[in-house]
Amino acid sequence: MAQQDGPDDRHRRPPGVSDEIVAALGKLSEALECVERVRGHLYSLHQLVGHADLMLDDAVEMFRAAGHPDIAERIATELLGRNVIAGRWTFQIVEDFDDGYYALFRDVDRDARERLVGGRRHLYEAEMKERRRTRGLPGHEARPGVTY
Repeated sequence: MAQQDGPDDRHRRPPGVSDEIVAALGKLSEALECVERVRGHLYSLHQLVGHADLMLDDAVEMFRAAGHPDIAERIATELLGRNVIAGRWTFQIVEDFDDGYYALFRDVDRDARERLVGGRRHLYEAEMKERRRTRGLPGHEARPGVTY
């Protein structure tokens, strides 16, 4: 038996929730998605700086072998293993971001959803999908398992 074509209960607005609340939660979710991307970029920073630091080992040896021990020594003593910002390597930046701003942002988002819509996520997007899809057309189903 085919399922009814429409969003599942997790993506339906609870009774009494206004358009303004759905829009505000949608904007908060959109902002969190931006912060999720920032977090990904921080991890990219962490990995790229770490990789560059490890490549410096080869550069030091290559400069020594090429007869430039002064350049090799400067890289080895001044640059290799240096903090990226005062007192911090990139893993510390990532940890501080995760434990501070990111954790608070996720908590605020979760709390707002719990208080206003029973924890439901992506209501704004679910309603947009309903407005934009072509009912009855394959590839436009509201959710998996719907057949026409």
